[in-house]
Order: sequence, then C-alpha cells, then structure tokens
Amino acid sequence: MTSSVNVECVVKESALIGEGPVWEESAQTLLFVDIAARKIHRWSPTTNQIQTVETDHMVGFAVPRRSGGYIAGVGRNIMAVDWSTQTMRSLVEVDEDKPNNRLNDGKVDPTGRLLAGTMCMEERPTVVQRQQGSLYSLTSDLTVTRHLSQVDISNGLDWSVDQRTFFYIDSLSLTVDAFDYDSNTGQLGNRRVVYRLQEEEGFPDGMTVDADGRLWVACYNGGRVINIDPSTGVRLRTVSLPVTKTTSCCFGGPDYTDLYVTSASLGLNQSEQRWQPLAGATFRVTGLGVKGRPSNSFSG
Repeated sequence: MTSSVNVECVVKESALIGEGPVWEESAQTLLFVDIAARKIHRWSPTTNQIQTVETDHMVGFAVPRRSGGYIAGVGRNIMAVDWSTQTMRSLVEVDEDKPNNRLNDGKVDPTGRLLAGTMCMEERPTVVQRQQGSLYSLTSDLTVTRHLSQVDISNGLDWSVDQRTFFYIDSLSLTVDAFDYDSNTGQLGNRRVVYRLQEEEGFPDGMTVDADGRLWVACYNGGRVINIDPSTGVRLRTVSLPVTKTTSCCFGGPDYTDLYVTSASLGLNQSEQRWQPLAGATFRVTGLGVKGRPSNSFSG
C-alpha cells in the first residue's frame, strides 16, 4: 500500500537562508534558523505563531540544551542562548585563525555531544574559498576537538540507529559520506561514499535519518529531498518541492511522521522569484509512511 504524499507550505515568511530545522518534543515546536538574516525562529504548528531571537552574526544552527535554552553557532562562536531573556553568551570560539569563516550546520549525537562544521563566508551561494572549513565536536565540559579539516562547506550530519555510523555531507563534493563512529569518544574513521548525487539533483545540503536508518537529504538547487538507503547506496524515492533552494529537513509532529523542509530565497533573480513565490518558506511533507526520531539535546 502506498500512501499519498502531500507537500504543504506551513511557515510562509520568506527566509533568506532557512536552515537547520529541529523538532522540539517538549513544546511541540519547530526550531530553525535564517542564516543570512541572523535569526533563530521557533514556530508552533498548533498556534501558527513564530517567535524569533536575533543574533549579531550569521547563525548556522540552533539546538536544544538539556539544562535549558539552546546552543547556537553564531559566526565562529558556539553560544548559549537564553530564550526568555533573548540573550546569548559565547562558550567557545573555533577557527580563530580564519576570520572569514563561520559555523554552518550542527547536530547533537545521542550521548549529548555536539558536532558542528565551518566554512568560509560565501561570495555568493555555493561560491566559496575551498578547503577552509573543519568539523568539530563539543562535549559537555566544553572540550573542542577537530575531526576533519580542508572541508569546503560543512553541512548535513546525522547518525545511524545503532549510533555506530556517522553520516556527513561536504556539499561541494556532491556526495553523502559515512564514517565509523565511536559514541564513547566521538572519533571518526573509515570514511566512504554512500551516495553520489547526479547533476540534476543539485548540491547535498542538510539531512536527517529516519527510524528505519534511511537518509533524507535536502538538495540545494535541486528542489527536492531524496531518500537513500545507506546500506545499498540506492535512492529509494524523491520528494519534489515547489522551490529550488531546499536546504534541510527533519521529522517532527506528535508521532514524527511529518517531514519539515526549509528553503532559501537568497540568490534568486527576479524572474526566478516570480515563478517560485514560496522560496524561503518552510514546508511540511505528510503521507510518507515513515517515522523520524526525536532530536538530541546538548549535554553541557
């Protein structure tokens, strides 16, 4: 039996670069960022209200924190965000020797460790000085470890259901990669390619892993989310969106059957904006017949 897939625009406000959606189970809200507008958003499906905290630099990600509030990548700083007072303070700085770098995507593993990557500031979308980025981890005692260097655009990341594999995207390589992952130490090893995107699929961007261990990858400039079986490297299906610059995705909703997809409007010319008026909106995809997994909170 195949379910009927439906794509619905749920957050109509146009983001410059909507990114990093995270479902917050406790509040039943969707947390996401607008990188270029320097904003962290929290949207409630039940009230359709959106709350916003502004940041003083580009914000690559925001994730919940076990002790309350959020952790966000702002510029080259990983910051603690107090939503109630709309204030933030820096916990650690990365890439101190590269002032033109900024943090991009970040996610928390099941043990509470944050992994987050950097990139050089883009001259325009996907045009960037290459091999300037790194992938870092941050533990609860605020120890920073660099795991990868010479990264172009550090992007989507997530873990297998058994936590033994880490999936990772460096967008300009046009691949989704896998590493052996030691959840005790955070160490990565045995890098290999899981899937290589075809030209019309665009650039791999943000991603999430469902409860069956399959990947859902947002394709920037591809207007789609592709579903990949990492054990075979086969694309199982494609979900088309009414915008080209699809950026990231996560599962949410009361039973984690809704796939939320963010998008960007920055970089579109006037004619492109006319034929995709929903560029920069956030979408909800239903009827996929799969479930996601709850997000993890930073343990520090």
